[in-house]
Amino acid sequence: MNLFDVSLKLKGFPLEKAKEHLIDIKNIDASAYSEYIENRKKEIVSYHLENNSFYKDFGKNINIADWNSVPIITKRDLQQPLTRRISNTYSTKNIYTNKTSGSSGTPLIFAKDNFCHALTWANFIDRYSWFDINLNTSKQARFYGIPLKKTGYYKERLKDFLGNRFRFSVFDMSDEALETVLKKFYSTKFNYINGYTSAIVQFAKFLDKKNIILKNVCHSLNVCIVTAEMLFENDKKLLEKQLGVPIVNEYGCAELGLIAFNNKQNEWVINTEDLFVEILDQNNQVLPFGKEGKIVVTALYNKAHPFIRYELGDYGVLSEKSTLKKSILKNVLGRTNDFAVLPSGKKAAGLTFYYVTKTVIEDDNNVKEFVIEQLETGTFKIIYNSIKPLTEINIKQIEKAIETYLESGLKIIFERRETLKRTPAGKLKQFTCLIK
Repeated sequence: MNLFDVSLKLKGFPLEKAKEHLIDIKNIDASAYSEYIENRKKEIVSYHLENNSFYKDFGKNINIADWNSVPIITKRDLQQPLTRRISNTYSTKNIYTNKTSGSSGTPLIFAKDNFCHALTWANFIDRYSWFDINLNTSKQARFYGIPLKKTGYYKERLKDFLGNRFRFSVFDMSDEALETVLKKFYSTKFNYINGYTSAIVQFAKFLDKKNIILKNVCHSLNVCIVTAEMLFENDKKLLEKQLGVPIVNEYGCAELGLIAFNNKQNEWVINTEDLFVEILDQNNQVLPFGKEGKIVVTALYNKAHPFIRYELGDYGVLSEKSTLKKSILKNVLGRTNDFAVLPSGKKAAGLTFYYVTKTVIEDDNNVKEFVIEQLETGTFKIIYNSIKPLTEINIKQIEKAIETYLESGLKIIFERRETLKRTPAGKLKQFTCLIK
């Protein structure tokens, strides 16, 4: 039975119509794709200027013929009651509402009209089919957080049932908990893994210690999809080795849906069907392919709520191979508010700092997980969970690597903890700048 499709339809989301529309979009010739995108951009802006009082005020200086006149919208701009931001053609009774995880700051309550939400799922269904995943029939091993309050807990468990998945909580990644996870793989015919990168990496390290390749335990397993956190190349190699299946990198967010997804050629393909993705500089000017800048996204079909030139808070780069129809995300560099500010005045993406440390700190498989906090301009704290404390030699190696790749004179504090703090959603925030 197609429980997943049926559950969406019962909630009023026109999935079949969305699937058909997605096929129509994908069939648009590359030579006509510019016209499609331009028309959708003008239509969605015009719709909200006409039907949304919040956006009418926010975009009062917009010239429909000039995309550069459309202002960038941020989460801060949207920090007001949802009822003020919904188009007057909708109400909270006939739209989809949800909230972001809050991993980038204050959670944002948002809305989508039913067709827009169905189109989001049609896109997920399409991308997952690239790896022979059927959301109705393929069994998912899910590494995610879960609400601890009863109502939220049972709601997620019901959604897991309808989505044909079994959830492993990421709040306990001890060897004892992972032993239980492994036993479930022995007894369940999982077809794919989906979840937070850091949690699945921890499971892979556990498998490595036990000299187990998961595919040999669970023969039905075909692919692993990591999401919500950065995937580093050495972690990807570890996952490929210990899971024994292809590793797919998914990039998206709750309010927009799927933004980019690996294909079988390992290209991180942007969703250009119902989203328009731009890379902008600090002055909000469009950057050419290959240049890094702010990721700004427009939801081309969301009539209930304006996400037009919406600044995600992430930095990224589009590949030079990109075209308007097939745009390729080269990489994501981390959040714009998580940059390390160094005494010399230099700013470095926080994940650069994290990655430099990572190349040294995990050499002997002693450290399970770690995060970095910037306490002051020249002071950083490395908080780690390990089998045994770091030695003086380890510490000197890390300090030398940081000096080589960033700059000298930085003060590094090391703190060993039994467990690392995760966000309420279960994500591990790898770098945090605590300087106001």
